[in-house]
Amino acid sequence: MTGKQEAILSELQESRQRFLALVDEVRPELHRYCARMTGSIADGEDVVQDALARAYYELSELKELPPLRPWLFRIAHNRAIDTLRRYERRMSEPLDTAMEFAADAALEPDHALAHRDAVRTAISRFLELPPAQRSCVILKDVLEHSLDEIAALLELSLPAVKAALHRGRARLRELAEASQPRLVQRPASPALARYAALFNARDWDGVRAMLVDDVKLDLVSRVKREGRGPVSDYFSNYDKFSDWHLVPGWVEGHEVLTVFRDSRDARPGYFIELTLIEDRVAAIRDFRYVPYIAREAAIVLATNARADRA
Repeated sequence: MTGKQEAILSELQESRQRFLALVDEVRPELHRYCARMTGSIADGEDVVQDALARAYYELSELKELPPLRPWLFRIAHNRAIDTLRRYERRMSEPLDTAMEFAADAALEPDHALAHRDAVRTAISRFLELPPAQRSCVILKDVLEHSLDEIAALLELSLPAVKAALHRGRARLRELAEASQPRLVQRPASPALARYAALFNARDWDGVRAMLVDDVKLDLVSRVKREGRGPVSDYFSNYDKFSDWHLVPGWVEGHEVLTVFRDSRDARPGYFIELTLIEDRVAAIRDFRYVPYIAREAAIVLATNARADRA
């Protein structure tokens, strides 16, 4: 690599870091929205990253910085809808055809009650609402945007927002009265348990022996690497820290490695996803630098978690 190429790369990296610092405060809110729009905390983070990449690209073409929060939410909303369409999920009420009538204010629940119900509702349950209702409930009752802000962001009339909000709240109450999703505790798979044991013992040679040659690493919001050699630095860096202990668990039905920052913590601080192929690690996705994801997750520790944490 020439000196000029290194200078360009360094400038791009510095520019990206400045942009990430600029959006850092709003990023957890973007994830709360996108996770509920997609019904998954992991898919929600994919949408957030996609939206931030789009925002970073658009920013270079703007003459002045727009109001940051509504601009980012508009991009994230559009990317979430695009994601749902790509996955061919059925959307029974397109956003541009929400019914134009105002809900009777007397029928709407107290805002504090609606906020509590929406925050407590399982993220996956939001997928059972049509997109207009889903967006309005999330923005109003989870993120506490004003009705005017929601109307501007979704490009809907105020009566349409009120109607979608009223119907969405009513549907969530119906779902709350139905049986809640059960969080089932299960044992960890042998391969995941072995990886966790080797990692906790700092047996990095043993961990590396579990990797496929073209293993992929995504240290979310920081770096991506591919191949045993480049990924080896990931373990070297972990060896420098002591604020972690891995415990097998489950998030949204997927087996993960939960990470406790302190043995006294009631909940893990973040988690790591592994893609396993015949007991070998093909991909690592580490959420260490986006801890807001764990705060949103319904995490269930594996049945032997107490022994693992001892």
